[in-house]
Amino acid sequence: MALEWVVIGYATGAEAIMVLLLTMPGLGPLRKGLVAVIRNLLKPFFSVVPFSLFLFMDIYYKYENRQMCDPPESCSPTEQLHLQKSMMKCQRNVLLSISALVFYWLLYSVTHMISTVEQLKARIEMLRNKD
Repeated sequence: MALEWVVIGYATGAEAIMVLLLTMPGLGPLRKGLVAVIRNLLKPFFSVVPFSLFLFMDIYYKYENRQMCDPPESCSPTEQLHLQKSMMKCQRNVLLSISALVFYWLLYSVTHMISTVEQLKARIEMLRNKD
């Protein structure tokens, strides 16, 4: 399962970098090329959505079927430590999956907004030249 988390971690990092590049001021001449490249990458990056949902189901299944220490004195300290580490990993993985979905949504929204602004600028220029 570690490979799946590495893949979604790299995808989330790539999405975060792309969002950062799109929203960074001062990249006016490069922005048009970045938008074109990122628009082409949005379809392959959409695979993050079902992959994250699959990982959510995996986390939920592991959460529902985890070992319990009732009462806490019935478990040894090593077992309690193992259960605490398991819960920490579960929480980390939930945050990673949520961040992958949020960054994809941000990337899609920002790309769509920038392309709409560019189209509107082109219309304004066309109307100015017409008059």
